[in-house]
Amino acid sequence: MRIGTWNINSARTRVDRVIECCARWNLDVLAMQEIKCKPDQFPIDAFTDAGYRVEVHGLNQWNGVAIASRLPILSVSRDFPGAPTWGDPARVEARALRVRIDDGTPEGLDVWSLYVPNGREIDHPHYQYKLQWLAALRAAVSPYVAGDSSGVSKGDAPGEDTLAEGGAVPPATASDEGGSPSALLVGDWNVAPRDEDVWDIDFFDGRTHVTQPERSAFEAFEADGWVEATRPRVTNYTYWDYQQLRFPRNEGMRIDFMYATPALDARITQAWIDRDERKGKGASDHVPVIVEIAH
Repeated sequence: MRIGTWNINSARTRVDRVIECCARWNLDVLAMQEIKCKPDQFPIDAFTDAGYRVEVHGLNQWNGVAIASRLPILSVSRDFPGAPTWGDPARVEARALRVRIDDGTPEGLDVWSLYVPNGREIDHPHYQYKLQWLAALRAAVSPYVAGDSSGVSKGDAPGEDTLAEGGAVPPATASDEGGSPSALLVGDWNVAPRDEDVWDIDFFDGRTHVTQPERSAFEAFEADGWVEATRPRVTNYTYWDYQQLRFPRNEGMRIDFMYATPALDARITQAWIDRDERKGKGASDHVPVIVEIAH
């Protein structure tokens, strides 16, 4: 089973490249970020023709996440409890989407597509929003690694969204069979956890993505028991800005990651970063990150 994550930077602009990537890598599931459209604007037909069901969470031309799966989708939820709001009027942005897929295990596998807020500048309110968002996500998904599904509702009915108060959906940590599913938190985290994750750490002095509060917020997931699945298996940047010839100069950043529950990480046999996808006309500024999971 192969699962990928990719900030595609506009679903409508890059649909052909995305479908080609799914075919080239033989992906079973692809989590997408920055789709930049509402559900009725998403190019569903292209995915359907390729054999995928797609769940979409988008509110406008900004942000947005989606997940395409050719494996059966058992349940879906959008956002997470406690997600902070942003904007005027303030609202929960379309930055988190969970699907439970039938991966052949009794409990299923929860895949989260996540688009962490950028933070903009250190003295900007968006930076504090970013830290709050990461803290709220960490709390919402903690039952997966706490080994405790008490107080968490049974899994959603297949194919349904059961909205909680305020529009957030519980993470549905317990499955219909009573066990706890494995989980994979994937996406654009907008954090470079280590100095080697950027081409020049001095360039980032006083900038976001590398500050200690951001890195601590990212590392807190590992402290809770999550395992970052890609770093031990593959090395490369995952993002190169469109400006100043960053890609030809290989002036990139590693900011797209996959956190797995420990049992799931033990089943991951390989990982790839598809650097070639950054080449050519019409490329996203991010590239796909992919893992292979043994059944």
